[in-house]
Amino acid sequence: MSVSAPAPAASADPPSEEAASTPGAKPREWPVHLTVAIVALSFAVYVASGLWADPYTNVLSDNVGDQAFFEWLMGYGYYTVTQGADPFFAALLNAPHGVNLATNTSVTVYTVLLTPLTHLAGPQVSFVTVLTLNLAGSAFAWYLFLRRWLVHNALAATVAGLFCGFAPGFISHANGHLNWTSGWIVPVVLWRVLKLREPGRWLRNGLMLGVLLAIGFSIAAEGLFFTALASGIFMIVWALARPVRAEARAALPTVLRALGVTAVVAGSLLAYPLYMHFAGPWTFSGTGFNQRHFVEDAAAYLSFPNRSLAGHLGWHADLAPNRTEETSFFGVPLVILMIVSFALLWRRAEPGRRATLRAVGLVGLIFFLLSLGPRLNVNKHEYDVPLPYAALTHVPLFDSALPLRFALGVVGVFGVLLALILDQLLSRRGPSGGMLNTALTAAVVVSLLPIFPLPLRIQYRAAEPTFIADGTWQKYVPEGGTMSALPFALNVTADGQRWQAYTMARGGRQFRMPDGYFLGPQTTDEGGREQPGRIGAPPRATDWLFLRAAWYGYITSMNNEDRAQARADFDYWGLDAVFLPGEITGSDHQTLNRAAVEAVARDLLGEPEVVGGVLVWRIRRGVDPVDR
Repeated sequence: MSVSAPAPAASADPPSEEAASTPGAKPREWPVHLTVAIVALSFAVYVASGLWADPYTNVLSDNVGDQAFFEWLMGYGYYTVTQGADPFFAALLNAPHGVNLATNTSVTVYTVLLTPLTHLAGPQVSFVTVLTLNLAGSAFAWYLFLRRWLVHNALAATVAGLFCGFAPGFISHANGHLNWTSGWIVPVVLWRVLKLREPGRWLRNGLMLGVLLAIGFSIAAEGLFFTALASGIFMIVWALARPVRAEARAALPTVLRALGVTAVVAGSLLAYPLYMHFAGPWTFSGTGFNQRHFVEDAAAYLSFPNRSLAGHLGWHADLAPNRTEETSFFGVPLVILMIVSFALLWRRAEPGRRATLRAVGLVGLIFFLLSLGPRLNVNKHEYDVPLPYAALTHVPLFDSALPLRFALGVVGVFGVLLALILDQLLSRRGPSGGMLNTALTAAVVVSLLPIFPLPLRIQYRAAEPTFIADGTWQKYVPEGGTMSALPFALNVTADGQRWQAYTMARGGRQFRMPDGYFLGPQTTDEGGREQPGRIGAPPRATDWLFLRAAWYGYITSMNNEDRAQARADFDYWGLDAVFLPGEITGSDHQTLNRAAVEAVARDLLGEPEVVGGVLVWRIRRGVDPVDR
């Protein structure tokens, strides 16, 4: 995912004297940079246009739950700053235990920096703002990286940068994943890694990389791990190449000194979050997701994504676990173009450039193999063919990653190859023969046009009820009390978590809530990281009572056992009140059965109060629910 830094002539690898001579861009380059930034931002707004149309009632239909989770984090960011709460542990969610946010994707830097916007406009606006800037910033950062370190031609860097920022995998993850759309972290980290060899500046470069790693960890820890792995593979393979071996040996002392500073700085800044991640309360092992399920189907690399021109024409192949995890889906034309481009670039390359190409190619091959997971899958059929990831499933860090996401590393490799082949074509230094150049130019168009992204799919979601918006809920919940919407919050029934996010963003007194969408341990026993992870809290009987009513319309006829179990669950959560809004939001345009939820609630809890557009039931703990 990276290339060699500008180096002495022995490496034959610098992009050009102009690009390599000064760290910053010359003044005449800024109009080009500004133009690329505007184009990237325009693309990002276009992709997220459905949310921008009405961020308060529109939601990403392919991932309602993750959007609710990140909106909740935005609200909690304001609560953290104004109340001095722990940014890595939240007691307000998953009552009575709380949630270890260090083991989740807490995007702490974003939530803290955007507290003014969150407070003034709401977590909904903060969410779509970060999503848009992530996509635009990723494309622009890749453009700057490629332009600075790799290619002569600005247009080549622009096209490749836009590809990296808006590749199918990142458009797919734009369905709710603020961590994985933070692709700008990769080129910025790689930039600083390549600077480590700079003579006489090991202290400054090590310090800057250490700070950057701390920021990256708080936004996208899994992505930072992938970046570190790719950087390590590249640096080792490149340094062992015979043409640059002496050069690498000479730079080694400087690099090691800089890395030492990086380790000290990053270790100091991340001491507490790392402690919370590995040894804090309610930690767990693994991810909560099945690593045999979340793998890349080999055929997906040759297929087209759902949200693309090709997908719009019906050429999409349903080969991903869900629409948020279409991490490759490059299509046959692009894969063939990349293979041909590598061969052509290799044939023309000087020895130093071949060292770079070899390292880049090996990074791509390794990430491709890792993305396939522990067993080979082709066209939704798993073959009993063990792959390298089978040996890594229990290795620390690898055990907490989802294999198919390694395909996102291939995006960077393809971006490098695309920039190189376009640079040669546009600068007319490409393979001899006009027909070949014309064919390659046509191949680039044919490869990129089918995967041109479409805007994200959206759906309507229930508006915030007056009961929450005007603070009426405070009459039903004492200081430090617990309240929940019905059905209880989960990734597929996320309204309750959104309501809490909005109250946190306004400030003032807050309520705790049971359940929620997060990653946590399999049980409520404090067993440490030997416990496997799971999505959400371990379910209780009353959770299922309301969830199946919402999802399947199943109305339970209550008996004494059901009421006793509900009483025990309410006591366990410390619940003071529950409420049912006039509308409840489903996922992927699914309509949840509100009438069934109300019928179950009335049978279990008796007649509600009608206030602020919701039905409210007070809970007297230790008393039969219907005995009010």
